[in-house]
Amino acid sequence: MLYFRGCTAQEKLPDIQEATEKLLKLADVDYHVLDDEKCCGSVLLRTGFIDEAAEQIRKNTEILKGETIITSCAGCYKTLKDDYEGLDVIHISQLLNQLIRKGKLNLSKSDLNVTYHDSCHLGRHCDEYDEPREVIKSAANLVEMENIREESLCCGAGGGVKSAYPEIAFEMGKSRIEQAKETGCKTLVTPCPFCKLNLENDDLEVLDLTEFLVKYGGLDEGQ
Repeated sequence: MLYFRGCTAQEKLPDIQEATEKLLKLADVDYHVLDDEKCCGSVLLRTGFIDEAAEQIRKNTEILKGETIITSCAGCYKTLKDDYEGLDVIHISQLLNQLIRKGKLNLSKSDLNVTYHDSCHLGRHCDEYDEPREVIKSAANLVEMENIREESLCCGAGGGVKSAYPEIAFEMGKSRIEQAKETGCKTLVTPCPFCKLNLENDDLEVLDLTEFLVKYGGLDEGQ
């Protein structure tokens, strides 16, 4: 398997990459990474640079074809799965759910209450709602926000909005944070590095799904 780390996890949120690799190693997953990994092209596509994205996709396809690709990033997952052709792609939330069901990750459930944010790319774009929730429920109690699944509020970071219109991204993120706080939870979990970046605040602990499992999953590291 190839772990496609994604630009955001590599350059801005290395703790996500570290947590993901720790879980893969604990579950004895045979994987490798690319020393010179290139951007998947998602941002180019979403901001209208179609020709440039097509060239990026062509180059990456030559490297990625024939691999089973694991992604940390919901945006990378949607792009590699839907905008490329012929790639075998799995999001880390899907793989973690499989590993937990097979007993490859030994967790202990706590009485911690956490809430979950559906990212647009993994949720509405790829119709993946249940598996991240199953992973969370294997380690803690899930308390849902008002808007979830297909009706989830966007965090405001995707599609180039955070770069082009930061004030809009801030207000969108603020609305989602308020919904999370209304659950009474102190921890918010998301499967997307972009979402984590835009939802981070002083009142809530915001964690990627992998970081959540490493911190609160009660993992048996001697398994």
